[in-house]
Formats: sequence, structure tokens, C-alpha cells
Amino acid sequence: MEPIKVQSEGGLNVTLTIRLLMHGKEVGSIIGKSGARINISEGNCPERIVTITGPTDAIFKAFAMIAYKFEEDIINSMSNSPATSKPPVTLRLVVPASQCGSLIGKGGSKIKEMRESTGAQVQVAGDMLPNSTERAVTISGAPEAIIQCVKQICVVMLELIGCIIGRQGTKINEIRQMSGAQIKIANAMEGSSERQISITGTPANISLAQYLINARFRDVAAMWNDPTSMTPS
Repeated sequence: MEPIKVQSEGGLNVTLTIRLLMHGKEVGSIIGKSGARINISEGNCPERIVTITGPTDAIFKAFAMIAYKFEEDIINSMSNSPATSKPPVTLRLVVPASQCGSLIGKGGSKIKEMRESTGAQVQVAGDMLPNSTERAVTISGAPEAIIQCVKQICVVMLELIGCIIGRQGTKINEIRQMSGAQIKIANAMEGSSERQISITGTPANISLAQYLINARFRDVAAMWNDPTSMTPS
């Protein structure tokens, strides 16, 4: 059967990929014991794209290491400078343009909420990066504010499919047991926010699994249209 395609990146306990832009001289500072897999693009240009892949807790740990290392570099550079105020730490994430609308929110509501709740400055670039379908998202502030902001951005990127999977896979396991079908959710391809759900089994198993998944989608859609109608579990 044709796999079902769904948007976004996954539940809180599955692998997530976050990309960011860094100058060549900064790249060495991100190698640490975060538990995340880190890949650095090759090339002679001043900026590289750094891809960090792993469970969300490893992603947050990696970003904490980066933010505190950048702050340390700023403090060290100020020791020979007459400047009295410490400039903020700045990171630039690389986000698929298709997901930027979710980060900004209706009328800018989501990005405003992020700024107010974390204390970080967040700016989504209006133009795509050269030869790319991604945009730069600039986050500035204290390391703690940046970490909280990255967590909120991850949550936005994890929505929808996360509601289908459920916390620690409870919802998708429930659908597997009820339908008797095997259900596999593929990781998103790099540069895309689509994931494939493959269902295998008898025609009856597959039909029931599709029905249960579609019903779950309808429940989630209802929640987004009217947040007071239900509480996601």
C-alpha cells in the first residue's frame, strides 16, 4: 500500500535533527559529550552548517554546551576590551521554510510568546538561505534563555506526529495492539518535514489501523482548532 505521509519531526522520545550555522572558528567548540551525533558540512566558506541529531535530551545538552562555550568566548574576548556590558550569545538555527509559519504563529503570536517566556530575542529571516529551502532563525540572549528557546522551538517542530505517537509511544502502541497491524514511522529525510507511516498486515488489520490513525488525526485537528475541546494525552 502507499505509505501515509504526515508532517513534522516526531515525539519527545524519538530522534530529532536540528541544524545551525556556525563560523569555522566556532565549529571546534561544539565537540563534547552531549550524546548527540554532530555532522559539520565541508567547504572553505566562512560559515558551515552543523547538523545535530539525537534524542531531545541530547539535543538540549549539545545546545547548552554550545551556548556556554560561546559565552565563555565572549567573556575571554572582553578581558582585553574596555567594553563594560556583555554582548548576548547568538545562535543561528537553520529551519525548513515550511516550519517557519508554525514558529511565528498567527499574527506573530508564537514567536512573541517565545520571546516573553524565555527572555531571548528570536528573529526568523524573511528570505531563504542561498540555494536552499531553509531560513535562518536567530536566537540571542543569555545561555539559559537560549536553551529554553531551543526547547520551545523543538516542541513546535515535534507537534502533530508527536500527538499520533503519544508519550513514549503509548498511542501508536495502542493502535498497533487494537489493529493487529505492524506500523512503522520513518525518520524525516534531511531538508524535509514529511515522514512516512508504513502499515503492514492483513487487509482487515490495515483498514482498522488506517481508521484509528485517521481518527487520531481528526482528534488532534479538533484540538488545534479549539484548544478547549480536549486535552492531548
